[in-house]
Amino acid sequence: MAPDQRGTSPAPALRQTRRAAAASLGGSILEYYDFAIYGLAAALVFGPVFFPSVDPTLGVLASFGTFGVGFLARPLGGIVFGHLGDRLGRKNVLVMTMLIMGVSTVLIGCLPGHGSIGYWGAALLVLLRLAQGFAFAGEQAGAVLLVAEHATEGRRGLFASLPGAGVSVGLVLGNLAFLAVSNTMDPAALQAWGWRIPFWAGGLLVLIGLLIRSGLAETPDFERNKANDQVSASPLREVIRTHPVQILLAGGVQTGQAVASYVTVVYSLAYAREHGVPGSLPLLGIILSGALHLALVPAAGALSDRFGRLPTYLAGAVVIAVSVLFFFPMIGSGSPVLVIGAYLLLFGIGWAVITGVYPVMLAEAFATKVSYSGVSLGMQLGVVVGGLTPFVATLVATLPDGSTLLSIGVSVVVLLSGWCAAAIVRRTRRAGVAAAADRPVAVGADDAQP
Repeated sequence: MAPDQRGTSPAPALRQTRRAAAASLGGSILEYYDFAIYGLAAALVFGPVFFPSVDPTLGVLASFGTFGVGFLARPLGGIVFGHLGDRLGRKNVLVMTMLIMGVSTVLIGCLPGHGSIGYWGAALLVLLRLAQGFAFAGEQAGAVLLVAEHATEGRRGLFASLPGAGVSVGLVLGNLAFLAVSNTMDPAALQAWGWRIPFWAGGLLVLIGLLIRSGLAETPDFERNKANDQVSASPLREVIRTHPVQILLAGGVQTGQAVASYVTVVYSLAYAREHGVPGSLPLLGIILSGALHLALVPAAGALSDRFGRLPTYLAGAVVIAVSVLFFFPMIGSGSPVLVIGAYLLLFGIGWAVITGVYPVMLAEAFATKVSYSGVSLGMQLGVVVGGLTPFVATLVATLPDGSTLLSIGVSVVVLLSGWCAAAIVRRTRRAGVAAAADRPVAVGADDAQP
């Protein structure tokens, strides 16, 4: 069989791509497992555990504040790990990020509450959340690049979407973990110690992820740059100089994805509780929509290889922009069919489609020698905005017609992210950005032509 353009036969190249996909999938599972259990704990437990002396609503706000503060560390994490990833390689950085994520998660489960050490517990919670956010910034971009740079053209969208499938697996596992402890314990036991079990269980995911990553090869694109002495001495400075618009547009794309997800799987739980909806119902909706999300993410990636990145992404964005207008009334109804249907539409379908497309879209927008820095910066700009969503949503909901205003706001943000996606695809196509030295990027069947 003839060798492919990477200089190896297709079978070994495909095996390496699959290994890279498994390694990235494991990190994504851990990241969103952590995201799910922390978001659930912030919505349901952290208020009385760490902020018992304040009004319950203020306690929820304070809890969501600790959730959001982790995103403040992401820009620094994006800068540090982006620099290291472009200088030292993708694999080494991803081992570091997984260790930091895992240790922080387990330690959160060990924290004493307000009753033991007062507000020092909340302070330690903030520190560990900052460490998580710092590591998440490097993990997110690195996982996408690891797969995208191993994959051959024509299948890059499919394989680069697979870390996104880890989103649904992690969210489902996190929700199952909390569902298990909440359904088997009385509220007092859950608040006293039961909430810690899901955090401790995250240590098992770390061990599995490190085992998978230990035998992984570095990406061919990075090795080629290294062999040709094309590793940037200052990737952060270079990417800001050469790709400033792409960074901003990537941030816009990421903002829409982040805002939609945090409203769906974090804030909606508090909203449901305030409207008397049984806590297990939205958790079931997230679990079921996560299963649908798992199937649709790689399908969306494959469709973007065939029909182009932009049409596929815009289809998902439109579904979110429309369905979010009915999301809160459906949840507030308390009807099991409507509650579950709300999550299936917004998260299971709309969010799944954009999650399957945007990673490869961003990876293709930057030259290889600065791609880790560029993708990291762009993603973290959007994630910082999105991470504050539960806090802002809680404030907006206190206004007259607050849920309607919130729905309209999310819809507008997602449509603006679609505009950013269109702009970044046009720039990628027009500029012919190289993913490796002098090799043009293919951005999908419809987008590949200059």
